[in-house]
Amino acid sequence: MWYVIEGHDAEGALPRRRQARPAHLARLQALREAGRLLVAGPCPAIDAEDPGPAGFSGSVVIAQFDSLQQARAWAGADPYVEAGVYARVEVRPFLPVLR
Repeated sequence: MWYVIEGHDAEGALPRRRQARPAHLARLQALREAGRLLVAGPCPAIDAEDPGPAGFSGSVVIAQFDSLQQARAWAGADPYVEAGVYARVEVRPFLPVLR
């Protein structure tokens, strides 16, 4: 099953995001290499590809897991969670209709 994982950035998280980014991307790359990643990326805090110091409001990952519990466990172990980048993370089932 596919799941959408939405992390919502904490206030002032940009420096922590930058520091944890390599480890965060490595986990996403592992999902991609396993053929389990549909899409992943950050949500700029302003309407710009490079938000500069405005930073990001969060991130979205859509990936395949065997269960909601596995998706939640994976999301909870994200380096952005451990670094305090995300104030909260939501995980819910997702059904891709158009690709």
